[in-house]
Amino acid sequence: KGPSLLTLILDPYIIIVTGALMLANMAVAMLQSSLPILMMDRMDVELWQIGATFLPCSISYMIGTCLFGRIAARIGRWLTSLIGLYMIGCSFISVIFAHTPEFLILPMAVTGFGIGMVDSSMLPELGNLVDRRYAATYGGVYAIGDIAVCLGFAIGPALGGGLSKLIGFQWMSVFISIVCFIYGPLLILLRDTNPNPEKHEEVPLVSNNLDQADVKYD
Repeated sequence: KGPSLLTLILDPYIIIVTGALMLANMAVAMLQSSLPILMMDRMDVELWQIGATFLPCSISYMIGTCLFGRIAARIGRWLTSLIGLYMIGCSFISVIFAHTPEFLILPMAVTGFGIGMVDSSMLPELGNLVDRRYAATYGGVYAIGDIAVCLGFAIGPALGGGLSKLIGFQWMSVFISIVCFIYGPLLILLRDTNPNPEKHEEVPLVSNNLDQADVKYD
């Protein structure tokens, strides 16, 4: 019997994984709501340049998810996600100094690459956690992962727009960078995932084949 949805939600390891997913996707959602305003205020840009700014992010995200699915399984999914969060934090700091659309190409590409590293490593980690700690039932845990991603895209625009208006885009970028740097070390706890002590071990099947030496014939 698989675990209940409440049990999965309260699992500390799953909370760490879903927090990383939500934080990474919330970061790009904050940029989508606040970066166009910054570009119109600070730079002499046309409308098509605002939309094209997010193209490097999309391309690098696609490349990151394709590359790091297998690489993360070798070097450690926690390490891949940790590096991805730090890349997101550094790119947010770099965006502060942008004064031309061309300067944004590299930070946006790094942001997409970092989000791809987090997504491609943390989503499989959800399946690994439920496998080791509970039972091989994945529907509930992947639903939690999707909820975390959706929450990131729901909270990000409101939080990004509100913080940009309240404290300015520069301090908003510094804030999200600090959050990424602080949250990253929590992923080290996933390095040695402890199995759930309440998980029942599977009983090995008994073979029905009889040993010929034990069969007696009349």
